[in-house]
Amino acid sequence: MHIVRYLDGNTIRIGVLADDTITAFAGVESIADLLARSSGELRQRCEAPGGAAQPADGVPLLAPIDGRMELWAAGVTYEQSRSARVEESERSATVYEQVYDAPRPELFFKSVPWKVTGEGAPIAVRDDSTVDVPEPELAIVVNAAGEIVGYSVCDDVSSRSIEGENPLYLPQAKVFLGGAALGPGIRPAWEVPDPYQLGITLEIERGGTTVWSGTANTSQLHRRLDELVTYLRHADVFPDGVVISTGTCLVPEMPFTLSAGDTVDISIEQVGRLRTPVVEGLAAISATLDRVQEGVRS
Repeated sequence: MHIVRYLDGNTIRIGVLADDTITAFAGVESIADLLARSSGELRQRCEAPGGAAQPADGVPLLAPIDGRMELWAAGVTYEQSRSARVEESERSATVYEQVYDAPRPELFFKSVPWKVTGEGAPIAVRDDSTVDVPEPELAIVVNAAGEIVGYSVCDDVSSRSIEGENPLYLPQAKVFLGGAALGPGIRPAWEVPDPYQLGITLEIERGGTTVWSGTANTSQLHRRLDELVTYLRHADVFPDGVVISTGTCLVPEMPFTLSAGDTVDISIEQVGRLRTPVVEGLAAISATLDRVQEGVRS
């Protein structure tokens, strides 16, 4: 089962995807509506959505994030991530070495909902960057009360060249239109017995050929998921819930970079598969997202 946000004609709906069928929630207008509920209430609603059902084939899935939700991300949560950050940051390597073992994790704001793309929609790389990579990550979905109620697949797209130049450039390396993808839906937490034993696969396709691939497992995660939630919520509130992307250990080696026309394919066991094409620059991603929004409004 997945909780999905999808297009029904020109209308955005929220539903449950199971056995190749999407069943709409009755009386639920957004993912944020669901995340205002306790985990127990959410489970009851998922077991009886109450709305109309339709075949899932051909239904466009949107990123499962909306309203006043926020997307945050954690960094340097895997050994490989620490090594990659040290490699790209000649002048500030110790910053990443220190945060790996520090009590406080690295957490940074990643995106607002309208900038996040979903299954089949493009991600973007900056045209003022020379090295850009996908970062496949397990995302945890947290309700307004701070409970982990689900999991999703996140691509935390990053400019390694910009971040590597100076760690103070992290927001520019991480936060931009089309710089995050999330989906295909939310796998409820009660259906994932052990989130610390999930295989992760990344494949990058170019011209019909796989040009980079790798595998990992969340057993390599250096931080506890509830620890990330605790630090994020320590001095903040999320009335519509929040998504936290938990970091990666699959980083293509320097100087590999994404190019326009590539396809990024990320799979996480028990959670889902997220495929996104790549475009370059603000004009390309703006035009694509504008067409989607116009289709919704028409």
